[in-house]
Order: sequence, then structure tokens, then C-alpha cells
Amino acid sequence: MTKAIILGIETSCDETAAALFHSHELIHHITATQLVHTSYGGVVPEYASREHNKLLGPVVKSVLEQADMDLSMIGSIAVTQGPGLAGSLLVGLSYAKGLAMGLNVPIYGINHIEGHIFANFIGQEQLPTPFLCLLVSGGHTQLIHVQQAQVYKLIGQTRDDAAGEAFDKVARLLGIGYPGGPLIDQLSQDGDPKFHRFSRSSFPRSYDFSFSGLKTNVLQYIQKHDPGFIKTHLADIAASFQEAVVDVLSNQAIQAAKDLKLDRIVLAGGVAANSRLRQRMTELGQLHELELFQPDLRYCTDNAAMIAYMGYWKAVLQQPDLLDIAAIPNLKLSFGQ
Repeated sequence: MTKAIILGIETSCDETAAALFHSHELIHHITATQLVHTSYGGVVPEYASREHNKLLGPVVKSVLEQADMDLSMIGSIAVTQGPGLAGSLLVGLSYAKGLAMGLNVPIYGINHIEGHIFANFIGQEQLPTPFLCLLVSGGHTQLIHVQQAQVYKLIGQTRDDAAGEAFDKVARLLGIGYPGGPLIDQLSQDGDPKFHRFSRSSFPRSYDFSFSGLKTNVLQYIQKHDPGFIKTHLADIAASFQEAVVDVLSNQAIQAAKDLKLDRIVLAGGVAANSRLRQRMTELGQLHELELFQPDLRYCTDNAAMIAYMGYWKAVLQQPDLLDIAAIPNLKLSFGQ
């Protein structure tokens, strides 16, 4: 088993993570969340780079120790190449290159977005393609027709804010803190999603999204009411906002899947952890007889397990990368026609 071990490294934003795979099977993984950003209401890129530099070595050491392994057992390294914060990516990529050179093992640069898409299938030897992926995170909101591994077609995307970004911005407007997605989700449990109907944006003959108008609508609503009213109905407002986002995401995804005659939908990205989105997509999937894949909550947010898993698939599909691979902060999926 020795040289089949894949070490995965993820440092694209504010999660420092490492994972170990044997072939396609997860052995162990660790994610260290950087708490330094909480008081700033968002990720501070310079602080993120420093935290990765401080945490990555101990995280890799810890994942090896907990798996009762050592570096000599590593057969290849998979590392996030992009997209992400430039400084954060450089820390992970530099560390991975140094290890690959020192151990004389191949290195695979992984597209972070591909990792999220296929996180649903960690541990599987077969990928159930084709399917429609609803990718929803702080930086991306896209509908992607996944024809097979590494063959993608973009069906729809946000024209302004990503859904996760809208959650963070509305959380700041409501004064409930950061990160906005989990906080609004939790607060909404005690609220009425029908308390107020916020705007939903759609475009004729398009599967695109828009959330800037919804964000403005929430701001206007807050400004129109006194602070006491907002405080009393905070959970109701959060639930009503969340319902608007979920409505748009779920309706567009179901319609696109039906139009494309696809019977599988995959949720991916950090917002795939949202309890209302998961519930609504489950309901609609059953109603329209669509098979729904939702990632384990551990694999919704950034993690190294998905990076190591894609390292396995990249090794199956192509040759290793050279040691001069560069960090690409705006790395895109390669979309065919």
C-alpha cells in the first residue's frame, strides 16, 4: 500500500487542511479553521496567508501521526492550484512543491471547484456522470452540466453577487456577525420564512442568477423599520431572506435539469450545507423524480479530502504536473460547448 498514498493539501482561503488517501479511499483528514478573521467580518488575505504558513506544517504532521504514517509512505501529492486567494494558494503550493521535490514523488495541481463538484463521491471508484451540478459558495454560484470528469458546460451563473456572498452581506446588515451563511441558517430555524416576501430575480430564457437586488431589498426593508421592530423580528427577516435565496437556487436547478433531460442533480460548495436548501432540493427532487446528491457536511466547506480525491482521478486521467506549476487565483473550469 505504501506508494499508493496520496497527500492532499488545501489552502485556497481560510481553511488549512490536509488529507490522506489510499487509492480512492479516504484514510484521514484534518481541517483547521482560522478564527482570526471572525472579528473583521470577512477574510483578511494577509492574515490568511500568515495563518496557513503557521498551521500547514503542524496539520500535515498531525494527519500523518493520526493515520500512523510518515512522509516516506507518501506516493504523490495533490494540492489546490486555484481559484482562491493568491497568498494562501502560494503557501500551500510552495509547501507541496518542497515535499514533492524532497520525496521525489509526483505532484498534481487541483482545481478547487472540481474538488467541490466531486466531493459528493469521495471514496467511489465510479463517477455517476452525467449530472447537473448546482455549485453555491461565497465566490461562485453556477449551474454546470458535468458530462464526465473534466468535461463541463456552463449552463448558468450569477451576474453579480454569489449566493454565499449575499448571505455574508445580509448578515452584516442584520448585525449578526460572520460567517453569514451558518448564522442566518441557524437564526432562521426560529423564524417564519413567509414573514415577508423579498424580491426574486430571474432572466427570460436564462438560468442565470442575481442576488444584488435581493440584498438591496433587505437593506431598504431594514431602513424602513425602526431598530426595535428589526430586533423583534430578526429571525423572521433572516428566514424570509434565506427563503428567497433558496427559491431562486432550487427552482433554476430543477428547471435546468428537466430541460436538459438529466435525472441527477449534485449540490456542491459551502452553501450546500444550508439546511433549508438541502430540505427544499430533497423535496423538489422527489417531486420531479430526480436523484439528488448532497455532500456530507464535512465536505461542503473547504477541505483537503476533496483535493486528495481529485488527485486520485487526475492521476487516472493524465500525467503529473511539473514542479513549476503556478498558483492561479482566478483559475476557471474548462468549459466546452
